[in-house]
Amino acid sequence: MTPELQYLVYGVILLVVHVLVQATFSDLSKGIGWALGPQDENRDQSVVAARIQRALRNYLETLPAFIALALTLAVTEMGTATSALGAAIWFWARVAYIPAYASGIPLVRSVAFFASLAGLAMMILPLF
Repeated sequence: MTPELQYLVYGVILLVVHVLVQATFSDLSKGIGWALGPQDENRDQSVVAARIQRALRNYLETLPAFIALALTLAVTEMGTATSALGAAIWFWARVAYIPAYASGIPLVRSVAFFASLAGLAMMILPLF
């Protein structure tokens, strides 16, 4: 398996973990009774839960690009050390993005986001 495909597997695992973390924080902030019930009424969630939800939405916006690049590099066999490093950077930046966003520390979330974009750019380079 190519490094890019290995990080794709890790990316799917991260998606599952991210969804579970988001759901847990959201349900805990709204109350267990509400979470286990029919959820007919709308309840606001905590600030941290809302941040984790926005982080998940952002992850879902960048994941398709990563999937397309990882698969393209594998099918064309054009992966290089640069694209493998790019996949690693994308993945670890996305891992860092979750607590960075949840914490609300200024600038940290943006650094993690732009690092993940740099990883995607490194994956694109061998395709030219």
